[in-house]
Amino acid sequence: MSPLTKTQTLKPLHLVILFLAGFLPLSGCRRVGEGYGPGKGVAPSLREVSSSDQVVKAFGHFIPSASTPASLELVISQGFHVNANPATFPYLIATEVQPGKTDGVTVSDKLTYPPPKMETFSFANQPLAVYEGNVTIPIPLTAAPGAKGQRTIPFKIRVQACDNEKCYPPATLDAALAIDVDSIRR
Repeated sequence: MSPLTKTQTLKPLHLVILFLAGFLPLSGCRRVGEGYGPGKGVAPSLREVSSSDQVVKAFGHFIPSASTPASLELVISQGFHVNANPATFPYLIATEVQPGKTDGVTVSDKLTYPPPKMETFSFANQPLAVYEGNVTIPIPLTAAPGAKGQRTIPFKIRVQACDNEKCYPPATLDAALAIDVDSIRR
C-alpha cells in the first residue's frame, strides 16, 4: 500500500477511523470536579459552581495511634477558600463543625479550629481569615465508662466557599467518623 498522494481520497471508513483515533485518548479524562478526596482537589470550573458543596468536601479520620486520634479533614478545591472560625467579621459565615450524638462517646463542646491564613481579596478592604487546601480539625473524644466496640459519629459542617471575586451559597456538608471506643482510652 502506498502513501496517499494529493489526488487520492480517503474512503469513508478511513475517515471514521481517523475521527475516532483523535477522540479516544480523551475518553480516559475525568470530568472537571471528579476525583475529590484527601490529597486530591480537582477544581470545578468557575462556571459550574453554584454552591459551596461543589468545591468543599469533608472526610472523617480515626488513627488510634495518633496523639489526637480523631479529626475531620476539609478538602477545598484549588482557587477557592472558606471563612475560618472565627470569621473576620460577624456577617461572614464561619466554618462550623456540629457533631451528632452517638451512645458511649462524647465530642467536646469546645473544638479548636486550626489557625487561619490571612489573605487579601479584591472584594474586601482588609485581609480575611480563611482556610485553603486541606484543613484538619481535631475532634476531642471522651468514652463513657463501660462503653466498648465500634461507633460512628455523624457530623454537619457548615461552610461558605468563595473564589477571588465572589462567594457562593453556603452548604452543610455531612461527614461521619468511625471510631473504636477502646482506642480512645489508650
